[in-house]
Amino acid sequence: MTTTEPLDDRDVQRAVSQELQWTPGLDDAAIGVAVKDGAVALSGEVNSYSERLAVKHAALRVRGVSTVVDDIVVRPTHGTQITDIELAREVDHALHATANVPITVKAVIDDGEVTLMGEVEWDHQRRSAKRSVQHLRGVRNVNSLITLSARPSASDAEERIRGAILRNAAVDANAVSVKIEGTRAILTGTVRSWPEKSQAADAAWASPHVTSVDNRIEVRAR
Repeated sequence: MTTTEPLDDRDVQRAVSQELQWTPGLDDAAIGVAVKDGAVALSGEVNSYSERLAVKHAALRVRGVSTVVDDIVVRPTHGTQITDIELAREVDHALHATANVPITVKAVIDDGEVTLMGEVEWDHQRRSAKRSVQHLRGVRNVNSLITLSARPSASDAEERIRGAILRNAAVDANAVSVKIEGTRAILTGTVRSWPEKSQAADAAWASPHVTSVDNRIEVRAR
């Protein structure tokens, strides 16, 4: 059995920089990477919101990263900028073209910033709405104010969420605790990576009795 030595901040900084260079489409991106106690601060400028997301996701893939502070600015190059009216048409088309996004979802555009509003039944619909617009040309940022429709609480919701986490091969279920307060799920514990933390949250969001998830799980390489 082999053990993995924890990375110090210098190792994490080097690993994040290498991961950014390894990520397709980010070869020429000038991104600053600073690390303090596993927290990674990203800075610099990119041409699109999709590039900004790619940078953040690349950092989150690196072992030893506990959290990410995203200070990257989206500054489209000349020729890639479009007006808010043109972007509004593209956003409207993208939302209507996405099968699991209901017509209750609307968008407001302000200087390239897209704010999504409305009410949906499930969190995966909320995420689909955000994904459908975040790679559009001209988008500088995406804010989701979409809410979930009211649903009843259930006495066995806690047990069902624990079962869902236990069935997930990517998550160490013994390291995650679940507490239900009304229709709010509170997740605590320690996992080894951001994907594990995200998968645990997905399991909670899949409950038909949950309207919010407070993900307090800590990411700590061990």
